[in-house]
Amino acid sequence: MLTSTEHSSIIKIPDGVEVEVEGDTISGYTVKAKGPLGENSRFLKFRDVFIEKTNGVIRVYTPVDKAKHKAIVGTFTAHINNLIRGVREGFEYKLKVFYAHFPVKLRVSGGEIIIENFLGETTPRKAKIVGRAKVEIKGQEITVKGVDIEECGQTAANLERATRIRNKDRRVFQDGIFIVKKP
Repeated sequence: MLTSTEHSSIIKIPDGVEVEVEGDTISGYTVKAKGPLGENSRFLKFRDVFIEKTNGVIRVYTPVDKAKHKAIVGTFTAHINNLIRGVREGFEYKLKVFYAHFPVKLRVSGGEIIIENFLGETTPRKAKIVGRAKVEIKGQEITVKGVDIEECGQTAANLERATRIRNKDRRVFQDGIFIVKKP
């Protein structure tokens, strides 16, 4: 029953993906998606924003006519779309290592990426791999893959941050690891 002040968004659940919505607007909703690449879940909570699943469609709506509530409906819709996209296609970040004089060595060790010989430093720098993100290193190219966009994005950001150069002129020292392709 749509009123004139109600704002809603509809998400169609694609074939091969199962989505469950549990909870209510007071305690919050847990949206779980399961697909060919795995499963993922997200907790979403905001007052007077409702999520319901019926007949292969998820509806996010609010009866409140305020800009903040309309924005949250859009945000929740984007989060649910990312859950579905992640378990269907996955997310992939590509990074590249740039250096001028000192060749940089990379290796994955446990839940970290070890960056050796960056700017000729003797102490290796480390970047944390977040959650279930998978990291592949081929020469000077790094690929971060996973079903959760936040885990992949944070892992890529950790790599960029680990090679950030401080107290030197960035126009001269352009070494580092940089994101070259985002999902």
